[in-house]
Amino acid sequence: MPDPIPQIRAASRRLVRELGFLNPTLAGTQLPPSAVHALIEIGAHPGLTARQLSETLLLEKSSVSRMLRKLVAAGEVAEGSNPADARAKPLSLTAQGQATLARIDSFARHQVATALARMPEPARAQLAGALAAYAAALRACRLEEPPA
Repeated sequence: MPDPIPQIRAASRRLVRELGFLNPTLAGTQLPPSAVHALIEIGAHPGLTARQLSETLLLEKSSVSRMLRKLVAAGEVAEGSNPADARAKPLSLTAQGQATLARIDSFARHQVATALARMPEPARAQLAGALAAYAAALRACRLEEPPA
């Protein structure tokens, strides 16, 4: 059996390019990829703190702080208060942020649906599980967890 690593690496690079992650903006917005991902995570987990967001996105806290300042200034994100810890501000999407997230979700659903329509059924049926397993394995490697 040939070594699958070169093929997987090449496919990963194509995915990054085709999904637009090398572009200065992403998902039909004027936002950089990290900000798009931040909106998605805050939308999925209201009350997330900057520290938690930094851990989720695997970004430096200082980078996340700068990005959040821009998203707050742009009216996309609101910072709440935490009486127990003034530094841990729960994050939420504003009405504008929710509208932006809805556009991101619509863009992404269309992008995935149109690509899936061009794939043969057997490949479509296996794709979600295979991608989830690969992402979980990459995470396990990063965290140095033992193989399953």
